[in-house]
Amino acid sequence: MLTEDKDFGEWVFAYKEKDVGIVLLRYKPEKLSGIVSSLTEVLNKHKSSLKIKFVVITPNKVRIREL
Repeated sequence: MLTEDKDFGEWVFAYKEKDVGIVLLRYKPEKLSGIVSSLTEVLNKHKSSLKIKFVVITPNKVRIREL
């Protein structure tokens, strides 16, 4: 699942959801092009292993965590 909603990420951890993969995008509108390239890179590099991960992508950093 791809989202910009930080509360959704908190919900996934609160209810201990294990059958999903979440990619949370955190950026300001003027940084959209950087986020698109970071998202593309993450999907190309990790596409087969994102099912039970929580990924946060910001303009300067990518964090991947187990759910």
